[in-house]
Amino acid sequence: MSDADKDRAEGMVDEGKGRVQSAWGELTGDEQDQAEGKLDQLKGAAKQAMGDIKDKLDDAKDQLDDKRKER
Repeated sequence: MSDADKDRAEGMVDEGKGRVQSAWGELTGDEQDQAEGKLDQLKGAAKQAMGDIKDKLDDAKDQLDDKRKER
């Protein structure tokens, strides 16, 4: 598993965990659980974005390598 895939997978887990915790907080009226859940959702989204960025950087590096080989 690549670093990018690992980041996306961890992000999905964090986001799901955050949704559950936030929903639990809403159900119980616990504002701290709601806030922590939303924070986990944001962390998860950020990790997924980082995975996407790593993939794009790897693609750009591969394109540069290909162009260098053509010379």
